[in-house]
Amino acid sequence: MLFDLRSRGRRRTVQVIYIGLAVLIGAGLILFGVGTGSGGGGLFGAFTGSNQHSGANGNAVTSQVKSAVARTKKEPHSAAAWANLINARLSAANSIGYDTTSSTYTKAGKQQLTLLTQAYTRYTSLTKTPSTNTATLAAKAYTQLGNWKTASATYQAVLGGQTGDNRIHTLECVALTSYAAKDDRVAQLAQARVLTLLPTKSVRKQVKTELEQAKTSTTVVTESC
Repeated sequence: MLFDLRSRGRRRTVQVIYIGLAVLIGAGLILFGVGTGSGGGGLFGAFTGSNQHSGANGNAVTSQVKSAVARTKKEPHSAAAWANLINARLSAANSIGYDTTSSTYTKAGKQQLTLLTQAYTRYTSLTKTPSTNTATLAAKAYTQLGNWKTASATYQAVLGGQTGDNRIHTLECVALTSYAAKDDRVAQLAQARVLTLLPTKSVRKQVKTELEQAKTSTTVVTESC
């Protein structure tokens, strides 16, 4: 029997086996996170990204997106189902794909925004009267993706359903995205309309300066819209 320790050679063999087991167990704890309750942690987890978005927010967002996708598969001709997916995609982009340090969307965030715009294309094929809120979310996504022309067109489409400050802000975004798209005619028309809605000369001057910055820099566009 292996564990009959009366033989000196067998005692040596058992010592070697135990040392080997200790090394294997230690490696498992360090490299794979075995027994730590981390569900795939350890050094290998860090290298492979197995812990990416493993926090409560990431899991919740993933669950929200999965649920929304499942609904569109179950109800492919439901505009409401696709609108729900658009909301879920934006939540995912903001929660797991936004860098607060640089105030920009990461690669993962832009992927969610791209999927959002695809869902919006499907959504608009199912309804003749897109929701103002849903269209605004799509316009924001187009803006963050640098699709200036489509962003401008989408912002213009929602103007009819807005009043007050919301309408002013949307007009500003029409001007900004149009300047970024090098469509000065639409930009100037939107800018002129915005300026007539502002209360004082000083405010009008300030807003005009900010809007026209979009002619040379798109940073103001993504930060404002």
